[in-house]
This record gives sequence, C-alpha cells and structure tokens, in this order.
Amino acid sequence: MEKLIVSSSPHIRTKVTTKVIMRDVLIALTPAAVASVVLFGLSALLVIAVCVASSVLFEFLFNLLVKKEQTVSDLSAAVTGLLLAFSLPANAEIYHCIVGSFFAIVIVKCLFGGIGCNFANPAVASRVLLLIAFSSSVGDKVATNFMDPELVGGATPLEAIKSGATDSLPSLIDMLVGNRMGALGETCAIALIVGGVYLILRRVIKWQIPVIYIGTVFVLSFIIKMDFNLALYEVLGGGVVIAAFFMITDYVTTPTNTLGKMVFALGAALITVLIRFFGSYPEGVSFAILIMNILSPYVERLCSRKPFGKVGKK
Repeated sequence: MEKLIVSSSPHIRTKVTTKVIMRDVLIALTPAAVASVVLFGLSALLVIAVCVASSVLFEFLFNLLVKKEQTVSDLSAAVTGLLLAFSLPANAEIYHCIVGSFFAIVIVKCLFGGIGCNFANPAVASRVLLLIAFSSSVGDKVATNFMDPELVGGATPLEAIKSGATDSLPSLIDMLVGNRMGALGETCAIALIVGGVYLILRRVIKWQIPVIYIGTVFVLSFIIKMDFNLALYEVLGGGVVIAAFFMITDYVTTPTNTLGKMVFALGAALITVLIRFFGSYPEGVSFAILIMNILSPYVERLCSRKPFGKVGKK
C-alpha cells in the first residue's frame, strides 16, 4: 500500500503529442501543396506562404500580448494557415489571406482559449467569413497551367452541374489530378487521398469518418441525380475530399467518441448535399462543417456511452 499512487485522470499516457499530430498533418498536406504549385504556379506558393506565415505570426503576437506561454511550436497555427490557403483561389488578394488568418487564429482560436478550446474549425470559419465578405474574389475561378484555353472561361464543375451545363465538365481523370478550376487545395484529389491514407496509417484519424462522409455524399447525390458519373463529380468537385480527411476529423471541434464522429460525418454529408442541390450556393462543405461544429456538443451528449451502473440523470 505504500506504493499506491492516487492521481486524477488521464491515467493512460502516450508519446503522441499535439506537435507530433500536427507534424503528421503537415506531411499529409504536402502532396496537395506541391500539386497546387504545379497546377497554378508561383501565385499558389505565395498564397500558401502568406497564410501560413501570418497565422503563425498572429498566434505569436497574441500570446505575447496577453503574456501567455508561446504555442506556435505545436504547429497547429501552421496547419490552420495551410488549410486556409487551400480554401482560397490562386489569385487571392494578399490582404484576404491576412484577414482570414487573423480571424481564424485570433478570433476563432485564441480568444476562446487556444487549441483545444475553440468551438469551430478555425480554417473553416475563416473560409465562410471570406466567402461572405469577399464572395466575388474569394469564390473566383482560376484556370490551371494545363487547362484547354477554350475552357478557361468556363464554370467550376459544381457550378456546371447546378446550372445543368454538364457538357462542359472536365474528364474524371482531370478531376482526379486537379486539372480544373477551383481553390488550391480542393483540385488534386489524388494528392489529398494520398495524404489521407498517410494519416490513417499513422492512426491520426479513423478510416470510418472519411468513408462515411464521402460515401454519404456519393449515395445521396446519386439518389437525387440518378447518375453515377455526376455523383462521382459531386465527390471529386469542391471540398469534399479535403474535408473528409482534414476537417471533419478535427479532434477539437468534433465529438470525442467514435459513434459521435460517425454521426458528425453523416450530418455534415447530409447538409453538404442539401446546400448543393437545394441551396443558392453550388458548394456547401464549409457551411456544413461549421453547422456541425456548433451541433457537436449535442451529438457528443447523445452518442456518449452510459456509465455502467448509472441510473437516470442527476
């Protein structure tokens, strides 16, 4: 009994720290970052650099101002900046990148207590803000370096599907490799899938979550359109793939239990499809995730396991 140690939870410890997890996420996002530079040129690299640098700088300055221990070394600010850059077009204005980074880091993350305390995914919330405030430029269409000149003035795949102009859709191969119009990080599906598989193998995320999200978007799109190919375009177009692996798997803004995470993914997929097919926007991923972030505590409560021996509520 002399060796009995009494302490509060958690009692299970691991070498996996926030920095290790964020490092793995950055590694997983690297293929998509390289693909965006190849597809859109140096302007994509500039957007990425500004978003990442300003996100890290704003977190550093906030911690310095409030005399809080510096947290930039955990790499979470860099991940937020990179995800924000991926949601912007290659021709995004520099001040859009800076405003978006400020809102994501200071308003959504730091003012709520920093990592682990924010109620919404900072990059997603910032994307929604920029889309509403600067819709004409943030939602702009930018052609890749390899697109057919005749298609440069066309619509994005989701806009084409929504308007019924399906004849102008790029091939499915182009959708996979990213040779289409869209934001930096949502075009090259193959690069995103490679990064997602890396996270699954590293056990950073559970495979069920992206599978449920992507699968539900595909099935619902097929039911609505009754077209297998168009359902594939709905999955490969927009931000479905990047959201499946890098956003709805966020540890902080999603339920902690596996069942809750599955319900979260299912709900996000349902809202995504509803906005795409019945809303005014051709894309609904960011709005869907933000709504589910708000509902996450309720999903957590409904899906939590009842402790053995518990009777009723106190």
